[in-house]
Amino acid sequence: METRNSKLDAIFEFRFSDLGLRQGAAEGRTQTSLSEINVTPFVDVVLVLLIIFMLTAPILESGIEVDLPKTRTVRVLSEEKVVVTIDKRQDIYVGNDPVNIHRLGSFVLDHMRGSEQAPVFIRCDQSVPFGAFAQVMDALKQANLRNVNVVTEPLNTKGAAGG
Repeated sequence: METRNSKLDAIFEFRFSDLGLRQGAAEGRTQTSLSEINVTPFVDVVLVLLIIFMLTAPILESGIEVDLPKTRTVRVLSEEKVVVTIDKRQDIYVGNDPVNIHRLGSFVLDHMRGSEQAPVFIRCDQSVPFGAFAQVMDALKQANLRNVNVVTEPLNTKGAAGG
């Protein structure tokens, strides 16, 4: 029995001394691990945020919601032009800037830098009364803007897809 107890004592001594060494090593590792910060999770979070902002930026750029009327004749614009928008509440915008109807002509001319021949495009919600649309057209004509175009969406017809 004594030999068994002495063996157990030897095992416990070994383990306790081994445990003491591990505590010292663990303390040493804790001190070194604080000086060496792992930046990989930080880089992952930054990249995810970058992707989220890259995806949402184009959506935020054209923030004025307008339900455009649909027509058969639609021309795709390749260049950025001056766009006047009339939303459902009959608020008027040039680009993304709200504008008073009385300052509309001068504001558009400022955006065009005095070029009266450059095209101006009107995006008008289809629920806006024609009178509000006519007032915007009149304000643009009063400013001697003659190249005014109306923006519409393409009309999807069943026969057009078949060719």
